[in-house]
Amino acid sequence: MPDFKDNGRTYYNPVEYAMHQIGGTWKMPILWRLNKQTMRYSELKKYLPHISHKMLTTQLRELEHNGFVTRTVFPVVPPKVEYTLTDKGRRAIPVIATIRQYGMDLMREAGIDPDEVFKRKT
Repeated sequence: MPDFKDNGRTYYNPVEYAMHQIGGTWKMPILWRLNKQTMRYSELKKYLPHISHKMLTTQLRELEHNGFVTRTVFPVVPPKVEYTLTDKGRRAIPVIATIRQYGMDLMREAGIDPDEVFKRKT
């Protein structure tokens, strides 16, 4: 397969390109949470307690820049900002669900019970 460029970066296959868009530790969990509902920044932070404020901000900006989420700012004091999945973001959800299920299958194979690990909301 020939390589290709997007925004000055070279990619060697479509999987690499897709993973650059939604991969990493935090992008898929953010998209997964937004699949259920529109959320404010503080709500996302609450459901992803291990992410730093800086990382959450960075990841949300990248997801917005790449068209996976929309950011709506309400002109109130204090400022109110909401994040919502776009159609492009919704199309990523079945992919994330498949990867999530595969990860849980791998956990079971390793002797880790996902039901026990994820007693909290996921």
